[in-house]
Amino acid sequence: MKTIVLTGGGTAGHVVPNLALLPMLEKNFERIVYIGSENGIERDIISKYPNIEYCPITTVKLTRNLSPKNLLIPFKLYNGKKQAQQILKEVQPCVIFSKGGFVAVPVALASKKLKIPLIAHESDFTLGLANRIARRSAKVVCTTFKETADAISNGLYVGPPIPQSNVSLNDKTRAKQMYNFNNEKPICLVIGGSLGANSVNNAVWSALDNLLKTHQILHITGKGKSNKNIKRNGYTQVEYVNNMPAVLEIIDVAITRGGSNVIFELLSHSIPMLIIPLSKGSRGDQVQNALYFEKKGYALALMEPELSPETLYNNFKQLITRSNLIRANSKYAVPKDSLEKILSTILKYSATQENTV
Repeated sequence: MKTIVLTGGGTAGHVVPNLALLPMLEKNFERIVYIGSENGIERDIISKYPNIEYCPITTVKLTRNLSPKNLLIPFKLYNGKKQAQQILKEVQPCVIFSKGGFVAVPVALASKKLKIPLIAHESDFTLGLANRIARRSAKVVCTTFKETADAISNGLYVGPPIPQSNVSLNDKTRAKQMYNFNNEKPICLVIGGSLGANSVNNAVWSALDNLLKTHQILHITGKGKSNKNIKRNGYTQVEYVNNMPAVLEIIDVAITRGGSNVIFELLSHSIPMLIIPLSKGSRGDQVQNALYFEKKGYALALMEPELSPETLYNNFKQLITRSNLIRANSKYAVPKDSLEKILSTILKYSATQENTV
C-alpha cells in the first residue's frame, strides 16, 4: 500500500498547508497518516478529516527564556523520536512531508534513522528551529521565498502552498449573510493567527468606533479570546472560521499578524493588508516577513511596540489611501503552481523509496 506520512503542528500555519495538498495526495497515495502531538491544534484540525489516520507522539517545545522546562527537552525528544520510529516502522511510508513546528523534529530524526525520504517546507523568510534541524535529514527543503531556498544547499523554491478553491456567488452571499454584512460599506478582516493575538485584539476594540466609520469588520479573535461585551452594528467577532475561502472573496482589506501563510492567502487575492508582526516571544520571523512584504509594496507594516489604538487607526487610513497601488503591485506576486511543484517533489522521492523496497 502506497503510504505518505504528514507532520507539522503547534499552530494552524504548520497544519493547513498540508491540507492544501490533500486532494492531490489522495489521488496518488492509498494511505495518508498524520503524526502530530497528543493535545495540539493539529489533532483538532485533522480530526475533521476521516480519511487521515492520526498518530500522536510526545513533543518538545523550546521555551525562549531560561525556563526549567528546557531541561526536559532531551528526554522528551528521545521519547518522541522513539515513538515516531515505531509508527514509521509500522506504517512503512515511502515518503514523509513535514511542515515544521516542534512536533516535526522527532519525526525528522526518525526518518533519517530509518532512511525514509523526508521533504520539508518552510513558510517563513528564514528557517525556523524545527526546519533547521530537519534540513539535515531532508532530501529537499521547499520554500515559500526564493531567497530562503538560495541560502541553503538543499533548498527548492516552490512558493506558498495555498489551497485551491472554487467559491461560487452563492457561497459569497451566504458568507455575507452569516456574518451580518451588507453592501453599503467595504469589509475589513482582522485576523491574529490561529491562536489569536491579544495586543491586536485590544487595539482593534479600542479603535473600533473609528474603524467602523468606513468599514464593516469581521474579527477572528482566536480560540477563547472573544469579548462578548463588545457589540456594534457592522462588527462581527468569531473565534475561528471554517469557510476562509469564501471569507477571502468578500473582504476588501485586512489587518493581520505576520505569519506568511495568511499573508500569502491575502496576497493571492490582492487584498491590501496592514501587518502587525509578533515581536515578543518569537525568533523574529514575523517581523522579517512584514518588512519583506512592505518593501515589495504588497502591504504596510506596523511594529508591535508602536501599536496603539491611535497608530492602528492612522496606519489603517494610510492603507486605504494606498489600496489601489497595493492591489496593482500584488496582482502577480503569488505563483499559481506551488502545489504542483510540491507534489512533483514528493512523488519524485516516493518513487525512489518504492524502488528500494
